[in-house]
Amino acid sequence: MLNISIKTFKELSLEELYAILQLRSEVFVVEQDCVYQDIDYKDQNALHIMGFKNDKLIAYTRVFKPDDYFEHASIGRVLVKEGERHLKYGYDIMTASIKVIEEVYNETKIKISAQTYLKRFYNNLGFEAVGDEYLEDGIPHIGMLKS
Repeated sequence: MLNISIKTFKELSLEELYAILQLRSEVFVVEQDCVYQDIDYKDQNALHIMGFKNDKLIAYTRVFKPDDYFEHASIGRVLVKEGERHLKYGYDIMTASIKVIEEVYNETKIKISAQTYLKRFYNNLGFEAVGDEYLEDGIPHIGMLKS
């Protein structure tokens, strides 16, 4: 089980921010071999959902209230450190993120831009595909909605 921590951008310590940016770079830039601008000035408006195991950040998402990213509340930058994925921590961090949106923003509709190969994972969490597949930073994605 993950130890979940939820913070605004201003509440993050320098060490937490560094760990988040390092892990996002490790997964989205290096592992997925994708050159893109991860640091996008959206972190300041997000709630940061961090999953720790033995005091190490191994899972992460950022969540937004409606109209900060999409029309509906949203979850993005979903990741689990590569060596930890077999333990299904993706479900833990996503469940925590959905709960935060419900409790903090009082919202149940959640929109995500999902990597297409993870469609079944998100289906298992109650998300349904909306619209056509598209390329985002060279990677196939699909819009998904949970209501």
